[in-house]
Parts: sequence; C-alpha cells; structure tokens
Amino acid sequence: MVKQIFSHKIVLLLLLSLLLMVPVHSIMELNRERQAYRSQAIHSIMASSSGPQRLLGPVLVQPYTRTVTVEQDGKRFKRTEQLYRYRLPEQLNVQAGMVVTPRKLGIYQAQVYQTRLSLSGRLPTGKKSKPQDLDDTDPTLVAGNPYLSLVLSDARGISSVPALQLGEQRIPFAPGARLGGKLAGIHAPLPALADDEGIFHIELDLQGMNALEVVPLGQDSKLNLNGNWPHPNFIGDFLPASRTLTEKGFDASWQSSWFATDMESRFNRMMKGASGDLPAFSVSLVQPVDHYQQNERAAKYALLFIGLTFLSFFMFELLKGLRVHPIQYALVGMGLVIFYLVLLALTEHLGFTLAYLIAGLASVALNGFYLSHVLGGPRQGIGFAALLGLVYAILFGLLQAEEIALLLGALLLFAILALIMVLTRKLDWYQVMDYDTPTTVWAAPLPSTSNTSHQP
Repeated sequence: MVKQIFSHKIVLLLLLSLLLMVPVHSIMELNRERQAYRSQAIHSIMASSSGPQRLLGPVLVQPYTRTVTVEQDGKRFKRTEQLYRYRLPEQLNVQAGMVVTPRKLGIYQAQVYQTRLSLSGRLPTGKKSKPQDLDDTDPTLVAGNPYLSLVLSDARGISSVPALQLGEQRIPFAPGARLGGKLAGIHAPLPALADDEGIFHIELDLQGMNALEVVPLGQDSKLNLNGNWPHPNFIGDFLPASRTLTEKGFDASWQSSWFATDMESRFNRMMKGASGDLPAFSVSLVQPVDHYQQNERAAKYALLFIGLTFLSFFMFELLKGLRVHPIQYALVGMGLVIFYLVLLALTEHLGFTLAYLIAGLASVALNGFYLSHVLGGPRQGIGFAALLGLVYAILFGLLQAEEIALLLGALLLFAILALIMVLTRKLDWYQVMDYDTPTTVWAAPLPSTSNTSHQP
C-alpha cells in the first residue's frame, strides 16, 4: 500500500511540476508583450523628436555638366549629362560632448541626448579636387559650383542653424544633403578652393536618441566623445582606442585611417548604388540592466525552483513521517508561480532589484504562513520559509552574476544532490516502500470514520 502511495505521488509530483510550467510560460509571453509595448513607446518618442543619429561627412562635392551628342532612330541630338566628383577630407577630427536626458512615455523611457559636434580638418584643394576620370580638355565639360555635404540619419535633430568656417570665410548651411535622393542632411555652397583654403571647422548642435555613430571619412580620422551616461555600449566596427568609465559618465577616443577602412573606394561604390554600409565609430546608450530580460531569465529557473521546493516537501515526508496532500503541493506551487507575475508587474514601476525583494518577501510570507499549518506548527513553517528565502537569494545571485551563472548553477545542483545523499544515507528505501503499517502522521485531519489519531 505504501509502495503504491509513494510511487503514485512521485509520478503525480512530476506531472504537477510540468503542469505548473503552463502558467509560467504564459507569464513569459506576457513579458515579451510588455517588451513589445516598450518598443512601441520608444518609436512613438522617436516619431515626435529624432531617432538614433548617424553622421557622414563632410564630403566635398564637385558637380559637372557635359554635353554629349547621341544618335537615335537615325537622328542626332545633344543631351546634357550631370556628373559628380566626390572628395573626402584629408583629415577629420571630431570633438563631441553628450548630455543625456531620459524621456518617458507612460512607464517606459528612452535616452534622449543633446550633443555639440565640433568637426575640423582639411579638405582636398586645388587640382586635387578635379576629377581624375574626366577629360579636362573636353570643351563640353563645365564645372558647377562645389558644395560641402553633411549627411544625417535624422535631420530633425539639428537644434540650430550651423555655419561652415572655411579659412577666413563663414558660410551658412542650407537644407538638404544633395548627396543622393535618399540621404538627408545639410550642405554649404563653396567658392573655388585655393591650395591654402582647405581648413574647415563646423559646429553642429544635434539631438538624438539611444545611439550616435560617426563615419570616419577622413584619410586620418579621430573622434573624442564624452557624456554623462554611465552605461555606454561601444558597438560598431571599431572599439575606442581609449576609454574611461565613471559613475558620472564616460570619455572615449577613436582613431582610424584609410588603411583600415578603404573608405574612398567603399564610399564611391556606395554612391554608385552598390550595396553595403560604411563602418562607423559608434556608441549606444543602454540601460545597465534590461528588466524584461532579467524577468525572462528568472522565469527560466521556475522549473528548478518548483522542483527544489517539492523535493524539500517530499524529503520532509520521508524523514519526519508527515504526509502532504498533492493539493497542498499545488497551492504552494501556484504561490511560487505567482511570484513571477508579481515580479514582472512591480519591475515596470520600481526596477528589478526592489521588485524582486518585495515579490520575494511576499512569496516567503504567504508560503510560510500556509506551511506553518500544513506541516504541523509554526516552527516547521518558519523553517521552510527560511529555506525558501535562501533559494530566492540564490536565484537573485544567479541573475546578477550573468558571466558565471552556469558555474554557480552547477555548484548549486551539486550541493543539493550532496545534501540529499547525506540526509538519506541511512534510509532503508526497501523498508520505506514495503512497510505494511507505516506510522505516518497527517498534516491536517481528513474527514473519515477512521480511528487514526492526528497528532501535530
């Protein structure tokens, strides 16, 4: 009889653990829905301000017109062609200071920044700016007015009208990059450049969100960027040559050249319509902890968490002779599952750490109160509540120690197995499974006509 009870209970507890994963899976789906809502909120903020900024430039553009004679259907007529020659800076130095201000929409927020970009360097001048692939002696080739182009991914972020300092001249920018139909930005018309007039300086006030990229167009390019956001992520094609991170912000420097980027060839291929993107110096402003990712990682430990709790009850039954009804297992399991729902709801308002503390304490208090009656007294209930609190603390440590989570998890499972083996080292399993008249004590009186006494 006892053998059947134990074998049936083991199977039932396994099925119950798997069944409890259904609401856990629903909570994980809810977590993904909330992530999608956050993305929609960020896109709404972008729609009303400006998104991530990518700066490409300055590019010296020299337009040309050429008259050619073509023959069609036996008739000859003249046609005017528009040609362009693109020249990239010989030197490009960018200094940028970023001030980040989180902007909220409901309970969601995005990192909006204001930055002043100071671009300086030297443009190719004189004969170096003439097209090498066009015949200068062609009488039909007429040079137009050159201009300097700056491309921005979102021109709405320009806070004030910038001006180009070229030698001793100060030239205001005009709207439009004039560098392909799909590229937005600004341009400044230029006079014919003499050999000593290629030094430029541009001050640009720019607003953006979440990320900033600067394409190193110069033969020698440098970027120095500082900001007040303490959690930058240096992504992209180049890591900073040097960086300093503090609680108040960051300071980073990049440097590259055409030897590393082959920028001139890649830029010309891009302007001819070839696929591919240009490399960039990049920084993104990320949250130090993604609360939704933390919730998802916590929910992935739910099966282990529930299994450890059920295993503790089962060991208590074996060692103390106290039987726990499967419905009581199910109620405790549901209390553990609801912890993840409460955690998700509180995280959006309080942050993950405080939400985890509150949800964990609520779960420990609820289960401790219930188990003090199920297990026959407050001492047992407090003991299991303390054990449950320890497991919550271990789970929080696993979530925080992302880089060594696998190692800690493996050590935890090894320690649990070792503890079980130590506690059951003298247990006669054959006697437990086959003993005809077990002296078990029920946790709570059952409605029956039996003479069995119920002791706490």
